[in-house]
Amino acid sequence: MLTVAVLISGAGSNLKALLDAAAEEDYPARIVVVGADREADGFAHAQAYGIPTFLVPWSEFDSREAWGAELATQLAVWRPDLIVLSGLMRLLPAEVVDAWSPRIINTHPAYLPEFPGAHGVRDALAAGATQTGASIIVVDNGVDSGPILAQERVPIRSDDDEHTLHERIKPVERRLLVDVVRRIATGELDLSAP
Repeated sequence: MLTVAVLISGAGSNLKALLDAAAEEDYPARIVVVGADREADGFAHAQAYGIPTFLVPWSEFDSREAWGAELATQLAVWRPDLIVLSGLMRLLPAEVVDAWSPRIINTHPAYLPEFPGAHGVRDALAAGATQTGASIIVVDNGVDSGPILAQERVPIRSDDDEHTLHERIKPVERRLLVDVVRRIATGELDLSAP
């Protein structure tokens, strides 16, 4: 059984999808802990499923490296097989990425390598794109530059704004994430393969 730690910053809709999937008897992964960089509404999903949580508040550290060192300490307690960044709005320090690589994956609301970074949905609209998408990637030390594990296109409608487009991307992201974690757990996806 694949053990998973999920890191969030906000509402945790992807986390909720993973928790729902993991509650199914035949799903080959279990979430062992949920962590966040700030008080996050998504903790309520973890609590509803009886999953432990931890908080490493970004605001209490002098540097990204100091924050990352405490995050690594918390993760080491749980020794997960896989770390899922699910809306965590912080770049992990290189030391954390290097320690867990390639067992960290991330969701992104764009069809990478198009529109990397924190504002993928806004950037797609600003560029006048007719389509964008959702991607699941392996985290590396770049910004949304790791190997792509799964992705799917989402059309952009003429009346879309940032909110409506993001709301249409989210269900695709959730479905892809649940499937990628399942495929990692069954060995169908090998994160160590080049």
